[in-house]
Amino acid sequence: MESPFKADVVKGKVALITGGGSGIGFEISTQFGKHGASIAIMGRRKQVLDSAVSALRSLGIQAVGFEGDVRKHEDAKRVVESTFQHFGRLDILVNGAAGNFLVSAEDLSPNGFRTVMDIDAVGTFTMCYEALKYLKKGGPGRSSSGGGTILNISATLHYTASWYQVHVAAAKAAIDATTRNLALEWGADYDIRVNGIAPGPIDDTPGMSKLAPSEINSKARDYMPLYKLGDKWDIAMAALYLASDAGKFINGTVIIADGGLWLSRPRHLPKDAVKQLSRSVEKRSRDEPVGVPRSKL
Repeated sequence: MESPFKADVVKGKVALITGGGSGIGFEISTQFGKHGASIAIMGRRKQVLDSAVSALRSLGIQAVGFEGDVRKHEDAKRVVESTFQHFGRLDILVNGAAGNFLVSAEDLSPNGFRTVMDIDAVGTFTMCYEALKYLKKGGPGRSSSGGGTILNISATLHYTASWYQVHVAAAKAAIDATTRNLALEWGADYDIRVNGIAPGPIDDTPGMSKLAPSEINSKARDYMPLYKLGDKWDIAMAALYLASDAGKFINGTVIIADGGLWLSRPRHLPKDAVKQLSRSVEKRSRDEPVGVPRSKL
């Protein structure tokens, strides 16, 4: 689809995207680049990074890749500093690195729980912590006129509850809390905007291949009226809005981009049966005598 934004909406800005070599992260990298930003992507797999950087450069986007694991503080520090050294500034941090798999709570080991927390929650904070120096107003490469922007990729799993996702729900809840608290503190002290995006099921992503593999005969559409797959483009456009001047007054907000799925409830009664049933119930209510309670005295 064609972008609704001008081609230079983030021109001159530098964005560092963790998990930017595949899935939603790569689409954000691509759209930021197409709209004028220089791109640094961070990931653990060199082959994926090299392929992503090559693809970005083929589109005329200034891009560089850095190997690193967000769970390791020294990697986070090195990648943030390398991004600054390469481009001379840092304007946007997108925390998209994530871990996920289906598992029942009793089969999830504490180590498995900790691993997802370390990637999603701790990794997000660690990247924010290291990027603060370069994102804050008046920091290296920045003027004193304003700070940068942080986008944290979350989910809606923790809004109610989700089957076989206790580890991820806990991690995403922590990310949302981090988003709001940093928006308050760093917004007030350093003029940094911190927001989040909570995607629903997005087609052609590593997440969907893990959570809804072909082996599962999903009947989600039968009991979730608003169920439909979104596109990576949808999430990238939300990210572009938040990172650009179009979102300059948005801070501490998590945009839900799931087509309303998290609101879905089963439709227990067909629409065409509602009127008839309602009339029958009302008629019965009027026809039945009102009972007068008798005193036991």
